[in-house]
Amino acid sequence: MMIKKPRILVTNDDGILSPGIKVLVDIVQKIGDVVVVAPDKPQSGQGHAITLEYPLRLKKVNLFKGIESYECSGTPVDCVKLAKNIILKNLDIDLCVSGINHGSNASINIIYSGTMSAAMEASLEGINSIGFSYLDYSFKADFTNCIPYIEAIIYQVLQKCILPSKLINVNIPVGEITGIKVCRQAKGVWVEEFKEAIDPRGQPYYWMTGKFDYHDRASDNDLKALENGYISIVPSHHDLTHYPSIESLDYLEKIEL
Repeated sequence: MMIKKPRILVTNDDGILSPGIKVLVDIVQKIGDVVVVAPDKPQSGQGHAITLEYPLRLKKVNLFKGIESYECSGTPVDCVKLAKNIILKNLDIDLCVSGINHGSNASINIIYSGTMSAAMEASLEGINSIGFSYLDYSFKADFTNCIPYIEAIIYQVLQKCILPSKLINVNIPVGEITGIKVCRQAKGVWVEEFKEAIDPRGQPYYWMTGKFDYHDRASDNDLKALENGYISIVPSHHDLTHYPSIESLDYLEKIEL
């Protein structure tokens, strides 16, 4: 009896030409039937943006041998929406994997990340989803150490068949890997600065810079795990309700105009 292969959707935010997505495709094509839908250009930092003012375009490409692949003119979330509603319409998707991102999506970075927003969009559709990020920002990053762990994580998620949150955020440190830690998102913020300059037409423009401010030194968060050489896995979710505040805000219900 032939065993049905899982159908796996691959996407990212670094663009369909990035080295990270090629590595991810190489991994999952050994595991299931793969479809790739990824942006036609880098879309880092797009968060959960969707395209409303312009038409979206899909172009079939031959970048991964034997793999059905499309480049999309939109955001990472657009890619998932088009995959679900156009390319794979009426078909079950067993897993969505996003990445491998060049750089960290730990802590508050998940809010800004196109990589994680693509995976989150799939999770909203009830699809088990994993975002993978490697803490090397270089275009020439060596993913060798990542590959066996990514493959093992994907196999385990497919075998268990369920992620209660439908979404996990996986970050992989550079160098020797100590192991894997399932943990919480660290508390941290970006402190922005804006460099002002004048363009050739005499108009001011601003270039955002800044640094990451992190004082959460507890041992159970993703940044601490990464500092100690562990792969961090954070179960994530789209529900942004701060439940402890519901009762404390009941005074607002008493407003009468």
